[in-house]
Amino acid sequence: MNDQERYDNGMQVRRGVLGDAHVDRTLTRRNDFNEDFQDFITRFAWGDIWTRPGLTRHMRSMITLSLLIALNRGDEFRMHVRAAFNNGVTREEMKELFMHAALYAGLPAANQAIHDAEKVFAEMEAAEPGSTTRVPDVGHVGDEKTA
Repeated sequence: MNDQERYDNGMQVRRGVLGDAHVDRTLTRRNDFNEDFQDFITRFAWGDIWTRPGLTRHMRSMITLSLLIALNRGDEFRMHVRAAFNNGVTREEMKELFMHAALYAGLPAANQAIHDAEKVFAEMEAAEPGSTTRVPDVGHVGDEKTA
């Protein structure tokens, strides 16, 4: 696969996970300083890693949330809370993830994650009532490929 194909595949996955509105906002802020980095993220993170076989997007979202909790990466965590809903992760699963993360990442990290997630839930519900309580359709291309 060439760089353009990796970019195109990455952009498709990036839009599917993060949503068109988020990706469009990011692309409109692209400039000479960050353009290479945006290209790198799209090709490598979304085009190479998120498209690999062996894990569903649901699984990848759960792993990503866990790592971002452990690393205390608040902005990315909040972005991926939103994205997790696009990948079929439910509030109940997130709640259990936070409980589990408390054991391995620490109580303060999990506590912060809960507060951050609640803020994201409130924002999502204000914009679209029911958006954090319904179970989304998770029929993403490639999700059937698990190891």
